[in-house]
Amino acid sequence: MYIQFAELPVTDQDRAKAFYVEMLDCEVAADAPMGDDGWRWIELKFPGTQTNLHFIHRGNEAPSEMPVLVLVADDVTGTIQTLRARGVEIVTEPHEPSWQPGRTVAEFRDSEGNRMVIGTP
Repeated sequence: MYIQFAELPVTDQDRAKAFYVEMLDCEVAADAPMGDDGWRWIELKFPGTQTNLHFIHRGNEAPSEMPVLVLVADDVTGTIQTLRARGVEIVTEPHEPSWQPGRTVAEFRDSEGNRMVIGTP
């Protein structure tokens, strides 16, 4: 089983789209009008995966306290170094959590304040 579609709460679709394309190398799968309020259907895809992201309206601009998405990478430390060099806010440095020995995890925030976990498989 795998996640094919994940929804991310955002307040600014253009800013979020730019973040995911420029910082996480996502590809735009769809960007089309979705109603009279100016909201668009934006779908982004991580290269080489089956997972698409879709933006939903965020109720406020407060950053999320808990992670809203978990990403998997073979090289968490290298990925965090790349994100830091691109100006991404790193919440926790790569470490081995006590609840998952042998796995490396770290956390960062996207442009909308969403907290993300990135971990080894």
